Amino acid sequence: MRLIIAEKPSLARAIAAALPDSPRQQEGALAVGDTTVTWCLGHLLEQAPPDSYDPAFKQWRLDTLPILPDRWRLVPRPKARGQLAVIRRLLKTAREVVHAGDPDREGQLLVQEVIEYLGWKGPVARLLISDLNRPAVQRSLARLEDNAHYQPLYRAAEARARADWLYGINLTRAWTLTGRQAGHDGVLSVGRVQTPVLGLVVRRDAEIRDFDPYPFYTLWVDLSVANGELRAWWQPGEPHPLDEQGRLLVREPAAALAERLPGAAGRLTSLESRERRQAAPLPYSLSALQVDAARRFGLSAQAVLDICQRLYERHQLITYPRSDCCYLPEEHFASASTTLAGACRHDDTLRRWLAGADFTRRSKAWNDKQVGAHHALAPTGKPADTARLAKAEADVFRLIARNVLAQFYPALAVREVKAEFTVLGERFRAKGQEILDPGWKPLFTTRDEAPPLPALTEGEACRVSQAGVEDRETRPPEPFTDASLIKAMMNIARYVEDPAVKRTLREHDGLGTEATRAGIIETLVARGYLVRRGKALRATRLGSALIASLPDAVGRPERTALWEQRLVAIVEQEADPAPFLTALVEDLRALLAAADAGRLHRALHSASGEAVPQGAAPRHRRGSPSRRAGKGGTRRSNRRSKP
Repeated sequence: MRLIIAEKPSLARAIAAALPDSPRQQEGALAVGDTTVTWCLGHLLEQAPPDSYDPAFKQWRLDTLPILPDRWRLVPRPKARGQLAVIRRLLKTAREVVHAGDPDREGQLLVQEVIEYLGWKGPVARLLISDLNRPAVQRSLARLEDNAHYQPLYRAAEARARADWLYGINLTRAWTLTGRQAGHDGVLSVGRVQTPVLGLVVRRDAEIRDFDPYPFYTLWVDLSVANGELRAWWQPGEPHPLDEQGRLLVREPAAALAERLPGAAGRLTSLESRERRQAAPLPYSLSALQVDAARRFGLSAQAVLDICQRLYERHQLITYPRSDCCYLPEEHFASASTTLAGACRHDDTLRRWLAGADFTRRSKAWNDKQVGAHHALAPTGKPADTARLAKAEADVFRLIARNVLAQFYPALAVREVKAEFTVLGERFRAKGQEILDPGWKPLFTTRDEAPPLPALTEGEACRVSQAGVEDRETRPPEPFTDASLIKAMMNIARYVEDPAVKRTLREHDGLGTEATRAGIIETLVARGYLVRRGKALRATRLGSALIASLPDAVGRPERTALWEQRLVAIVEQEADPAPFLTALVEDLRALLAAADAGRLHRALHSASGEAVPQGAAPRHRRGSPSRRAGKGGTRRSNRRSKP
């Protein structure tokens, strides 16, 4: 019997459906002729706890740190024992095993660790599937590889898992124990990913709290030109006092000029016009969908993930949702019109969008070279009766379908115009935009663009009909929300300065993964480090104190980049896992030496942040919540116009 072990049940079903015979359901498996397809349920195994290495480690003590296993052990996850027993039984009668984990580092680890844990000594083939379409699965089944070729990928994933265990176990114990000495009686959890995410919020809150606003002033004029009117904005220069963004810092020059301007004549001295075409936004990855759904519908990242899982598993309306890819397999293009017609059949909005689609158009979304372990989220073609879905489910499904439908619409074509006028020897600028072809834009409710300017001719005369000064004030950045924090995790390179680190973080998808980002936020909330205030995510006093008490590097994302550099070298067989883990242990010893109860005590009693809600975290001394929340940007007294 040939045994294929898939990463998840959905993949197992797709493999079984692609085999020649009809599948027969068994306990935890599908039998198809001489092949049996079984599956994992995510990770069936996990790193063993410290006390499995030495019972003395069950008691948390500083003098036992760092805990360094000599021979690493895995143990079954509590809810996975049943499926692990199924695979164990099937292996006893197998003549060949096929590893069908996802074609990425974690997918290689997830299945191979089960095969090795259960003691299989026979041959192992590797089945790589990134597209669950039946013809694509059949082609993959026809080109199995030797799993030995993927050992470097496995070693890198194994090293990452062990490194995360060493880092999280040792630092969590160290800071929890020093926390007790400092008067805090709960667990202080530290992790390679969750702690830098908390650091992002703590530092953003500090920027808001410490922000020192200052006033600035803008002067506008309404100009009459040959073909109508427009509004332009003064561009002050030296010797006027300006900030680094060129904003005027004193009101008097603007007020004095405003008094002289009404009725003054001028001329259009510079005119720039260019046409721009913008392709439709790509189909969604999970994180991109979480960002949009949070902005549009106020859904948390975890809520979007849960909705997608229901749309995928219960309703079977969308493809695998935990994807970091925004592209679709080229093979799906030919069947897209049939798939989308089926998916949109019972929804008025989707049918209207479907009617405007031109299925002869081929966007850049169809690109096999960009498809990795998974492709972008897309409808399966099963008719979606959105009236019977929960509202949030229908909303999210429409977003997913819309972004795929948009690939069959023309590009948005606009003409952008920049005009500079000279009046009384001063420069005034106006911008406008004219939509030449709305293309895909009607499918999206986006922010209003700059209105078009009247037809202009360089050198033409103008006259000021009225002028005014707006009093504005700088404002601090916005607090993080689910949407902006997910986006920050996706684009974490923006938050570091080192060019090499920036490059690595851009290449390796930032902090966390599509499958873990929502859970990281919810974990930080559940542990009392973050709290929701409306849509805003704010650090609690406990979260702020933890970041203040940790070495600076622990609360920043650079470590992820350094780890990725080492792990890539292992995958490319340029390095061995042992030196990576040895260097980590040396780093850990230095970090553990920095655990300071006095520093933590001071941080716990002086940290700024929101008070933790009752029951959200272990007991600790609380203070009043900070009230210095604000929005990023500027305040202004006259809201009817903008530069």
